[in-house]
Amino acid sequence: MSATPSLLTVTDLTVRYGGVLALDRVSLNVSAGTILGLVGPNGAGKTTLIDALTGFAHSTGTVEFDGGRLDGLPPHQRARRGLARTFQSGGIFDDLTIEENILIGEAGGASWLSTVRTVFTGRRPKALEETRELMSILHLDQSAGLRVEQLSEGQRKLVCVAQALAGRPRLVLLDEPAAGLDSTESAWLGERLRAIRDTGTTMLLVDHDMDLVASVCDELVVLDFGKVIATGAPQDVLKDERVIAAYLGGVVPRAEETA
Repeated sequence: MSATPSLLTVTDLTVRYGGVLALDRVSLNVSAGTILGLVGPNGAGKTTLIDALTGFAHSTGTVEFDGGRLDGLPPHQRARRGLARTFQSGGIFDDLTIEENILIGEAGGASWLSTVRTVFTGRRPKALEETRELMSILHLDQSAGLRVEQLSEGQRKLVCVAQALAGRPRLVLLDEPAAGLDSTESAWLGERLRAIRDTGTTMLLVDHDMDLVASVCDELVVLDFGKVIATGAPQDVLKDERVIAAYLGGVVPRAEETA
């Protein structure tokens, strides 16, 4: 991990909501081409961290991304630098097809000239080759014409991920993509995330599904009450006594579960 260049470096990131300290001097690194898992109990500050990184929450501290500073920039400028996210509540449209939803994400990463052409001609360009390849990797190409309202919850979550990835970001922040999924759907999602990572896309994954994060993440960061309490390889972090006390309810994962 240490030999891999850092794509995102966060130093002393702090968020306050009035008198409430939501994030307390959080520091972390996301290495290029990896999946970093961010876990912790409810209220630990995980979504607040994503909001702060993407400019939706006021914060202090520094956020260095791909060689430049993001702190102080509005959300749209951070997105243009190559930072994308999903939301817990979705962000996709039920009455549109899978392909149409994904193309919305593609348009978010399009050049200004392409956007102007679309506005003035009223014609939507065909999906780029990279987008078609993405849909194939995520096994969405064969069902691209289905409306989202026809999909299972697992498929809907995958469309959310695809929409964020279609803009070709350098880093995508996934906020609980496995929420509401059963174990089979979660395992299926994990396979797709690993396939995306193997294409070189970097991810920060927030989720409560410990089987998912242990199986797909290269490194874990654990938050509790807005502070980082553990960082390292999943098999080590999930055995940390502080993590067990704060999050896992006193149950130490079996060796085969973290291998």
